[in-house]
Amino acid sequence: MKNTPLILLLCLMGVTAFSQNFPANATSSKKKKKDKPPIELYKIISLDRDSTYVDTTLSYKKEYAFNYLRKDNFELLPFSNVGQTYNSLAYTFDRFNLKPLFAAQSHHFNYQHAEDIYYYHTPTPLTELYFKTAFEQGQQMDAFFTTNTSEQFNFSLSYKGVRSLGKYQNILASTGNFRFTSNYHTKDQRYNIRVHMTAQDILNQENGGLTETSKALFESNDSEFTDRGRLDVNFEDAENKLEGLRFFGIQEYQLIRAGDSTSYTRLTLGNKISYEDRFYEYRQDAPYDGFGPSYVTSDLKKTTKLEDFQIDARATLENNVIGRLGMTVGYTDYNYGYNSILELEEGRITNRIKGDLVHVAASYDKQYKGFDLYASGALNVAGDLDANYLRAGAGYQFDANNGVEAKLSIHSVAPNFNLLLNQSDYVNYNWQTAFNNVKTQEFGFVLRSKKIVDAEVTYTGIDDYAYFAVKAQDSTPTPHQYNERVDYLKVKLEREFKVGKFGLMNTILFQQALSGEEVFNVPEIVTRQTLYFEDEWFKKAMFMQTGINFKYFTSYNMNGYDPVLAEFYVQNNEELGGFPLFDIFFSAKVRQTRIFFKWEHFNQLFNSTNQHYSAPGYPYRDAVIRFGLVWNFFL
Repeated sequence: MKNTPLILLLCLMGVTAFSQNFPANATSSKKKKKDKPPIELYKIISLDRDSTYVDTTLSYKKEYAFNYLRKDNFELLPFSNVGQTYNSLAYTFDRFNLKPLFAAQSHHFNYQHAEDIYYYHTPTPLTELYFKTAFEQGQQMDAFFTTNTSEQFNFSLSYKGVRSLGKYQNILASTGNFRFTSNYHTKDQRYNIRVHMTAQDILNQENGGLTETSKALFESNDSEFTDRGRLDVNFEDAENKLEGLRFFGIQEYQLIRAGDSTSYTRLTLGNKISYEDRFYEYRQDAPYDGFGPSYVTSDLKKTTKLEDFQIDARATLENNVIGRLGMTVGYTDYNYGYNSILELEEGRITNRIKGDLVHVAASYDKQYKGFDLYASGALNVAGDLDANYLRAGAGYQFDANNGVEAKLSIHSVAPNFNLLLNQSDYVNYNWQTAFNNVKTQEFGFVLRSKKIVDAEVTYTGIDDYAYFAVKAQDSTPTPHQYNERVDYLKVKLEREFKVGKFGLMNTILFQQALSGEEVFNVPEIVTRQTLYFEDEWFKKAMFMQTGINFKYFTSYNMNGYDPVLAEFYVQNNEELGGFPLFDIFFSAKVRQTRIFFKWEHFNQLFNSTNQHYSAPGYPYRDAVIRFGLVWNFFL
């Protein structure tokens, strides 16, 4: 286990060195410069080998994704500073893990897992630079470079960094995500290998939110406190940090490859290996009374670690008659916990949850008479943690603009590690539980129609739902398991209307906890409308879009945020939300450069009172003008 990172790094270096034996795909400087290759040749490849290509177009959807996460955050509500966490306005249950998730899940919005990493194949070197202003003494950037040194070998380097002081006291955010990827295949394409390495850190100063006096001053819109740094917070001496280091590799060899595009049989053998080391740490100079008594009177510090090693062997059979069938047998070694055992009056709290797991998995997909059929499942067959999942679906594409899909999934897995075991220098934050598996069943139906509506209806049932909440007469959250059923209905509709150079994009989300609403709080309605105008200026040298975004969600018992755990918890004492968000934006594209200007939450300037919160005690962002760009280079 200890030598695993070194072994993987040496393997990665070996692949890089081996690739140098192949001639570079560069042209001689004496030759006439060729035209730029088609954009479709700049391929982006997912872990599941789905591929797309670099997109340099400009649309309102690019404006939606021009943010810290670099994806549409319609179902999320950010905190006041970039690089902080997000409160969830809606939920999805599409992650099928076979062991508990790590601690500090509120800090994982920007954490890139193995399935979030992409691989590339480009005819020429490609660079992308992303920049956006932050809040007070900081910026955010994302720099990416990839190239093929030959037709067979590609590598990429990227770094995403944020540093922002923030408008309130002690909420500095400093994050970094380094990624290295590489992929290689032989000339006959029988053998291929993909590897990546990530090093990620997410640091947040914590202040516990506004004091009760400051909340009253904030809500009354007192002109003396428009400088938010003048508002008192609960404490100014705490920070938490999430770090992760991962080495990952997957290789495949086509043992049998026969036939042509209409009649073929392929048998592919392969294996995957992954090692990931993560830790979460909460630090504070002196105890805060609101978190209860503590074991120490200064320099509070507690570190939570997870070592996760995975290896599997896999085989895939593809045939034009039977479809594609995959089988996997995998082994996992996990070690979560702390360096000390606690002996309390209530009993002993151990320091580790560790063990080995053996799982088997299978997948199947096929196109049959216009239908896309797929199914996959996995089961832990050995080890201390029971878990399984099964997912299946069928889709049908009527034409390029219309299609439907039905999907079903069931999932059973143990609650997250910090719901099972947690240690802290604060007395109230120490526990060890014996919770049942959380069991989720989900059914969904999707309609895609450009002329009618894009609609997605999802029903989710959850048994033994595990969550954090504050008990009566307590002041800090503890783990709970709901002994009844949670039923969750979610309906999302999208439709765009265009008249000439004007457009209106509408997104409406209706959702409700049909049962278990006391532990599963969501706003009933989340809506976003974008009214925009687009045109080509300067003899079509620049394409522009400008308009206004409107977003609104109904008030509800919004989840609270706990900085010691870096988790959200259920609370039913304070109803928040119900405030509109208006953003004015201007976006432009000049060649491969997209430029973005936005006046965020500009309607806040006209409010007589302030009711905008991201969580109890944590205000949402005030009106602010921000700008940035995304710039692609094709050499």
